[in-house]
Amino acid sequence: MVKTLFLVTMAMVAFAANSLLCRMALANTSIDPASFTVLRLMSGAIALVVLSFISQGRSGKNDTSVSLWHKLSSNASVFGGVSLFIYAICFSYAYISMSTGTGALLLFGAVQLTMITVGLIKGERFKKLQWLGFVLAFAGLIILLLPGASAPSLLSGVIMTSAGVAWGVYSLLGKKSASALLSTSGNFIYATLLCVPLVVVVSFLSLGEFSLDKAGIYYALASGIFASGCGYAIWYSALPLVKSTTAATVQLSVPVLASIMGWMVLGEALTMQIVLASIITLGGISLVIRK
Repeated sequence: MVKTLFLVTMAMVAFAANSLLCRMALANTSIDPASFTVLRLMSGAIALVVLSFISQGRSGKNDTSVSLWHKLSSNASVFGGVSLFIYAICFSYAYISMSTGTGALLLFGAVQLTMITVGLIKGERFKKLQWLGFVLAFAGLIILLLPGASAPSLLSGVIMTSAGVAWGVYSLLGKKSASALLSTSGNFIYATLLCVPLVVVVSFLSLGEFSLDKAGIYYALASGIFASGCGYAIWYSALPLVKSTTAATVQLSVPVLASIMGWMVLGEALTMQIVLASIITLGGISLVIRK
């Protein structure tokens, strides 16, 4: 239980850091969402492959590189790579024209519905106290976000909701993972390969322009290597240990953590509304995950 709680907590902190880094890059620098996504996925893939190679080398096996590529292909899935790519690109483009809070509400609301629906279809059930916890957690999230949230455009809302569904699918796939590091590494490689058609579309179909900014590049690399690469590997380690419904609910803590990070890093106001919503959300989550 302690190991599971530690892994889930570390993953949620990484997810919140991703939201913070993405919003900081797209709002405060000139980097475009396509460039941010490409750098995020590529840097994450490289970092994960290096970690996988080191891990294989420590196992003392011969033909480490051959063994590694075989294991990456056998542990990862094209579907996992596609869902990761869809999440990443939609996440970046949606945040151009909506606030951090509104984006988080749409994203994790969609994740919640996707994972809990699949979990219930597969026979997972909440106990009465867990249902109460779920309602409290979602209510706390609404208290945190809706009063100060600006209404997004229909297109932005659809894009962010698509990101949430894709992330929910990616999380569900992680429950079948035999090796969190190898699965995440392989999925990132597949997702990175999908950046090639993205570059072609942006470059030749006049759907936008690439714009790089030094600070934006740093944010993208930090998001890719640490918050995404390492964070998602940790999440894949935790997923087999919890139910889909539980995994969905604990992710409602991310907007709370992101608000706290915004206060600490960006100097954003930490109001009584945020404190109250955080207590309600975290209290609800504790009811869901308790045995």
